[in-house]
Amino acid sequence: MKILVIDVGGTHVKVQASGQRSRRRLPSGPGLTPYRMVLGVRDLISGWHYDVVTIGAPTRVQRGKIAAEPANLGRGWTKFDFSHAFERPVKLINDAAMQALGAYEGGRMLFLGLGTGLGTAMIADGVVVPMELAHLPYKKATYEDYVGLRGLERNGKKKWRRDVADVVGRLAIALETEDLVLGGGNSKHLKKLPPGARRCTNADAIKGGYRLWAEPDLQG
Repeated sequence: MKILVIDVGGTHVKVQASGQRSRRRLPSGPGLTPYRMVLGVRDLISGWHYDVVTIGAPTRVQRGKIAAEPANLGRGWTKFDFSHAFERPVKLINDAAMQALGAYEGGRMLFLGLGTGLGTAMIADGVVVPMELAHLPYKKATYEDYVGLRGLERNGKKKWRRDVADVVGRLAIALETEDLVLGGGNSKHLKKLPPGARRCTNADAIKGGYRLWAEPDLQG
């Protein structure tokens, strides 16, 4: 079975498929509707062969369906028929949960994605538990306002790093984490990782998209 994985982010859509060494991408952003995403991806992968599709979306996904419009993209995601558009079976998953799945090694793992916003997911004994912790109150705003891109640009790297360390520590303790994983494009700005943390990469997001089909015991 050949699997096409689509990782939809706030700035880029990244695409890879079984048997393809290269990862391709196209621009994302506030004007990206699901229809435009599908057209862009189909042009991008012309000539690729695949049997099924995994889509990681930057929003809430419940029981295999997009439950809320993505904050940083265009509209129309909640009612779009992706299986019809790709003419293949499609599995939808939160983008943070997909990257977490790729990095998972067992036990109770908390994933925090430091990107445009704050992606959060937990995997407990093989069961993926997407979370929306980013908008919980923190200081004078929310976690995302301090450790997402807005906080980095507003406060600078030094203060942002302190806030990341504080937020990571709070969430790891509250959720009784056994394994702590940090991802997202802005994790590269951390001089050192918080105690007990390890880092994953964008490649883990693609791996998670494969695992969703290839390892049925893992529940997305």
